Amino acid sequence: MQKLTNRQRAVLDFISTSIHERGFPPTLREIGDHLGIRSTNGVNDHLRALERKGYLTREDMKSRTLRLIAQPDGEGVTASLRPASPLASADDGLVEVPIVGRVAAGALSEAIESPEDTVRIDRVLLGGRREVFGLRIFGESMIDAGIFDGDYVFVQKQLEARRGEIVVALVGDDATCKYYYPEADHIRLQPANRQMAPILVPKNDWRSTQILGVVVGIYRKLA
Repeated sequence: MQKLTNRQRAVLDFISTSIHERGFPPTLREIGDHLGIRSTNGVNDHLRALERKGYLTREDMKSRTLRLIAQPDGEGVTASLRPASPLASADDGLVEVPIVGRVAAGALSEAIESPEDTVRIDRVLLGGRREVFGLRIFGESMIDAGIFDGDYVFVQKQLEARRGEIVVALVGDDATCKYYYPEADHIRLQPANRQMAPILVPKNDWRSTQILGVVVGIYRKLA
């Protein structure tokens, strides 16, 4: 197998340690934080190199689906290594939710990014829904609805919404999380923060594909 650079070896060692100690691989962000790599694109560059050199595989660019194929020892000799991951275990009570990136909850700032992770949660918490993805909230425009900066929202993928539902909508190239109100001549995307103004999109400019989904749940880390 091809020789690794020092940084590629460090990435592989960290993934292996995480699998052995926790039972599952690290996220892109955890790899970056551990090795001082600022961007997820930088982490992805190293993972692609490790895939190309035959040391690991992953599905759909998700860090939680990383699988080690081989790991070099101190002399560069490889040994087979295929650790089991909890994500691979069958459990009809759980559903795997992709964390597809970030969404602004304030001024429009960033479009939905590439999938970066997955989580498994009890299907009951999602009301049995299946086409659900997760997004991280940045900003304070939905605080009166109990959605705060840093929270993760679970979103049912769909193109339509009822009046007053909280949606993730695409405006131009950017995504935002707001209440959805269709009005006579425009679509009002209403923040849940009295200090912030709504986003008004003329109906002539609104497209059916602009609603990405309806928020069905919230996850917040308590520590």
